[in-house]
Amino acid sequence: MIIKSNSCRVCGSGTAQIFTGTLIGQQVDYFECTYCGYVQTEDPHWLDQAYAEAINDSDTGIMVRNFKHASIVLSTMWMLGKLDGNMVDCAGGYGILVRLLRDFGVNALWSDPYCHNLLAKGFEYKNEKADLVTAFEAFEHFVNPAEELDRLLCIAPNVLFSTHLIADPAPKQDVWWYYAKEHGQHIGFFRIRTLEKLAQERGKYLVSNGTSYHLITDEPVNQWLWKVIIRLKRIVPILLRRKLVTKVWTDHHLMAEQDK
Repeated sequence: MIIKSNSCRVCGSGTAQIFTGTLIGQQVDYFECTYCGYVQTEDPHWLDQAYAEAINDSDTGIMVRNFKHASIVLSTMWMLGKLDGNMVDCAGGYGILVRLLRDFGVNALWSDPYCHNLLAKGFEYKNEKADLVTAFEAFEHFVNPAEELDRLLCIAPNVLFSTHLIADPAPKQDVWWYYAKEHGQHIGFFRIRTLEKLAQERGKYLVSNGTSYHLITDEPVNQWLWKVIIRLKRIVPILLRRKLVTKVWTDHHLMAEQDK
């Protein structure tokens, strides 16, 4: 049955209810777009409760994930030829990724309206020109993904993001951990065709590793090469040592001058 009242929050098409689950103790209906394949919850009226804390207590992988993301950002900027450019980490959280990237030598900047910047103070984004914007583990939180993508593209022409793709057919809630029923913040789930539609409608190109990492770009990128570089992410920082100069000391002196 097509449910018009729950139109797709990505493309506006009709949706079909696929199951009912539980999020933070509340019964929630899930719907699938009949056109782009996006899977979404009903209107997420519980978000105030879900975001009582910006970072979930259950997010025990936050440090490991940020180290991995730092290498993926380095790999992507290298492939785009933008190692000397600016990057902005939206949904930057505590500033872990920005600090790691600056330690490597990337001019990384922080942005996040919902979290306190603890580790990258002084390096907030202030509308500087940027070459890459990142949004790791954010798209599944967006109420209006298309609008949020447009906002990101106003910052930089290239968007690197992570979100786990949902299988087709969609798994039941008790089968897939990414529904995150314990905190209620994950309200939308993408398939490749969903992301392709978002990119194509904006005259952009999509490359993806097919599972969780995706890049929307101004210019076509060799998908095979990008996948290889992502797989080799652990050695990329080593390969780039001679191309980058750490900002640890320059940042230290800059902040020390500001404190005087």
